[in-house]
Amino acid sequence: MPKSRRLPEWLKVRAPGGPNYIELKNLMRGNELHTVCEEAHCPNIGTCWERGTATFMILGDICTRACAYCAVTTGRPGTLDLDEPDRLADTVVRMGLRYVVITSVNRDDLPDGGAFMFSKCISEIRKRLSNCKIELLIPDFEGNWEALETVMAARPDTLNHNIETVRRIFGRVRPKGDFAQSLELLARVKEIDPGAVTKSGMMVGLGETWEEILVNMRELRSVNCDLLTIGQYLRPSEKHIALAKWYTPEEFEELKQEGLALGFKHVASGPLVRSSYHADEQHEAAMADSVAI
Repeated sequence: MPKSRRLPEWLKVRAPGGPNYIELKNLMRGNELHTVCEEAHCPNIGTCWERGTATFMILGDICTRACAYCAVTTGRPGTLDLDEPDRLADTVVRMGLRYVVITSVNRDDLPDGGAFMFSKCISEIRKRLSNCKIELLIPDFEGNWEALETVMAARPDTLNHNIETVRRIFGRVRPKGDFAQSLELLARVKEIDPGAVTKSGMMVGLGETWEEILVNMRELRSVNCDLLTIGQYLRPSEKHIALAKWYTPEEFEELKQEGLALGFKHVASGPLVRSSYHADEQHEAAMADSVAI
């Protein structure tokens, strides 16, 4: 456990409440949409929503898994809402977004894990805004590679799947996940489309060692992962896995430099970084690198 349970100064953020934040919150509720920003208690919600960006969470707000770090509600999901992609696309148009991130709860109760709905969201957005870039943050689909092919056939601009933590403690942090399977998913994306932009993210502060973080980076690069995010684990409640360490901004900067040296096209590393943090900038960096090559 860290010496102090109080938040370090570099993790303290202003409470959300600006005009854009309020407008966006009302828009989400009016269209019966969920955001991971709210459900996962993201510390950047005020900043991102004031910028007019948000990460949509589809397939409901109840997850079939109970990961030890996550604040999203676990239980038995309700009926699939087939109109959700239409409402999401309409919201994207009303917000005038040029870059959209879409994620979901785990839906292990569905044969394809919800892959069809990811695909439908992309098609509905592109019907309305053909120049809008779309990033998907997908679950592992329990190793259902046909589901992954369904998602990739919709041609997301960035495909994100988070590794979340290091191999040694993965089973404790994500008991229904599989570290090797997550790596294989990222590798298969490149097999399906060698030009695809892939991305992954991890939390630190869960009890991993510095060397284990570097090993994780190397393993992600071994499957040609392009983009990386690294952020501080923040314990949602006493019921969740304990916090082991506060990483300093200087340590996050060092991790960023280590990642860039390994060949990632962009590394977002900082105390408040989350997987969709400035996602548009990461995608642009990946595309700029591809053009340069």
